Amino acid sequence: MTVELVDTEAGEARITYHRAVEPRAVLALGHGAGGGVEARDLVALAAALPPRGITVALVEQPWRVAGRKVAPAPRTLDLGWRPVVELLAARGPALVVGGRSAGARVACRTGAATGAVGVVALAFPLHPPGRPERSRAEELLESGLPTLVVQGPADPFGGPGEFPRLPPGHELVALPYGNHGFEVPKRAEVGQEEVLDLLCGAVGDFVLRLG
Repeated sequence: MTVELVDTEAGEARITYHRAVEPRAVLALGHGAGGGVEARDLVALAAALPPRGITVALVEQPWRVAGRKVAPAPRTLDLGWRPVVELLAARGPALVVGGRSAGARVACRTGAATGAVGVVALAFPLHPPGRPERSRAEELLESGLPTLVVQGPADPFGGPGEFPRLPPGHELVALPYGNHGFEVPKRAEVGQEEVLDLLCGAVGDFVLRLG
């Protein structure tokens, strides 16, 4: 594991690399507005994908690096993300961008312009809880790249059944029982680790198809 700091217009971003020995692709993942790269899905992917030939780059937004507790506006999030992924895209190999929640929105908005070949959207916040009329589907539908959406059925920001028809190249994977953080109830028929294994398998297969 290695760390790199990158200057952006929004401040200094931090990349933590979990490297594959012979990488076929790089997956850059951003965090949500309510947490950092210690989220269970990001940690699981960083552990599971390098043995499959995928380097995972966990990207901390400048506001998190600076120790602030409240995420800035979407435009500022984009400014803190784009220089990082442009740097990764220029280095090779094939770059897939993504993130969870707000990080997924950033990746969808900016991926096509930064040299990425695909997007991984984890727990995409389709709408604010209880406000389905305030849909953010346009960001996802117009990503301009092959896009994998991974969603839990108990997500108050939008379950799999709420998503509109996806365009060619987009696909949606529903994780059983998961909420917005892909947490599984203790009495569920499948365990937490099993669900995370499903997540890692789906994301790894998607990235390697593009890499």
